[in-house]
Amino acid sequence: MTFSASLIAQADASGATDALTQQTPAVGPLIALLVFGIALLLVLILSLKLQAFLSLIVVSVVVAASSKAVNPDAVPLTEVAQTIVNSMGSSLGFIATIIGIGAIFGAILEHSGGTQALANSLVKMFGAKRAPWAMLLTGFIISIPVFLDVALVILAPLLVALARDTKRPFLHFGLPLVAGMAVTHAFVPPTPGPVVVAYMLGVNLGWVIGFGIIVGLPTALICGPWLCERLAKGIELPPLEEAPPAAVDGVGLPSFKLILLLIALPIGLILCNTVIEQMAAASLAEGLDRDTRQAQLQSALAAAPWPKQVMFFLGHPVIALLISTLIALYFLGTRRGVDRATLLEVSTKALGPAGIIILITGAGGVFKGVLKETGITTALEEVFRDSGISVLVLAYLFAVLIRIAQGSATVAMVTAAGLMATFVNGLSQPQLALITIAIAAGATGFSHVNDSGFWMISRYFRMSEAQTLRSWGVLSTVISVVGFCITMLIWQFV
Repeated sequence: MTFSASLIAQADASGATDALTQQTPAVGPLIALLVFGIALLLVLILSLKLQAFLSLIVVSVVVAASSKAVNPDAVPLTEVAQTIVNSMGSSLGFIATIIGIGAIFGAILEHSGGTQALANSLVKMFGAKRAPWAMLLTGFIISIPVFLDVALVILAPLLVALARDTKRPFLHFGLPLVAGMAVTHAFVPPTPGPVVVAYMLGVNLGWVIGFGIIVGLPTALICGPWLCERLAKGIELPPLEEAPPAAVDGVGLPSFKLILLLIALPIGLILCNTVIEQMAAASLAEGLDRDTRQAQLQSALAAAPWPKQVMFFLGHPVIALLISTLIALYFLGTRRGVDRATLLEVSTKALGPAGIIILITGAGGVFKGVLKETGITTALEEVFRDSGISVLVLAYLFAVLIRIAQGSATVAMVTAAGLMATFVNGLSQPQLALITIAIAAGATGFSHVNDSGFWMISRYFRMSEAQTLRSWGVLSTVISVVGFCITMLIWQFV
């Protein structure tokens, strides 16, 4: 009887497979449409110099409108515009809130002189001989709330002063600083890149923060001063002018402990949220589909004791960042005598750069939605299902290829996350977090002349294109490869 049941089960499975094969649209034409879409994206960004947000929207529209020709089940032409709108709306609810609040938090930190206070204190702690390590740690910490380019501008005077006082090459301090910044900017939320990828893949930010630090810290140490000094050898820079320190609010720099506490507060709250969620998830039955599991998890959390509910509420990324931002506005602004008009101006200016990132990430969500509605994600899964390539390697390769081709790390992250949408079904939260880190690692490396960050570092450090490739280009690539190797190592244990 067992043998007969087995035969029936095999026959049913075979029939289901045959039915699936018959329903699956032509893989070749859909993959060709995807390749065309990515090629068009590169042409729009690189050749026509169209803004990345517009480029992603144009490509999404073209791919969606063309898909019916190769897949009868794709989104109808009459619904293409609504698909774009729906995908944008579903993408921005969480992302826009996080990035907007985080931008204001970073701006208040910068305006108060908190960035300088953190750097100055670490340099004093480490001493002049170990100042490169201080700059590495400064970059690692400060790039969590502050955008990389802003932090570089703020700390440029300190780099010049260190080079002058220690009689050591400027790059011995500059390269470790940008190495630390690059690692946390890519790996550790609430920076925009990993936040966007985590949201698109459906992973709790606490897991991404935890693995981001676990992967990022050793990556920063490996790619720190010892490597930076070797990359700086033979690079002669023109005499560096003494840059004026960035203006602060006129009452001196805030305390080092306060700045460290403000940066650590949202991270700690989010991690508490993740721990409580995992405790609730441990009581759920195995084998549930994603929607059922999520519904039962929400019910379990709602029935938890009130202290856990409060901590879960406070640890939600939106609430945690909001609390930290309001505390920063008071202690770094109001309490230090900064008037409300100034605080309003600082907050408003911060939303300018944030708006660009929000729109680009929203357009990435549109691209992801179009890939799903046209059947391209299903075709990708068909192509790579039996290829033997690990899903982690695939995520990294997608990000690397897009990063090399068009330069923007943000575009590389959101595009790679969209391509990975169907490959992550059934994976655990730790595995999804590691895929997020792998995508971030792939989008961080291989910086060259089509990357705006390449030119920013080239100009601020007064290096030629060749010198920037030899130093920052190599450094970013090593960060990418080392970060991915550590991620692969951890993958074996989750």
